Amino acid sequence: MGKRGDIEIAWRSAVVWEPNGRRTVTTARFVEELEKVNCRMSLREANKWIEHYVTTFKDISPNGGENRLFMLYNPNGGL
Repeated sequence: MGKRGDIEIAWRSAVVWEPNGRRTVTTARFVEELEKVNCRMSLREANKWIEHYVTTFKDISPNGGENRLFMLYNPNGGL
């Protein structure tokens, strides 16, 4: 597992600003960004990290599976 700072950088890089102003991130995109900082996580491990460390995004996935969709809902919170 990579350093926490590298993982946070990957998380911020994975966030997409949509034209309507909504900020979203998928687990797959987060895992792609982790690869860029030499950190390897499975989709399941990435979801566990998101659930534990990210309090400002909520899961809005339209269906089940490991590639989940998260949306910013509390921009005044932490990570």
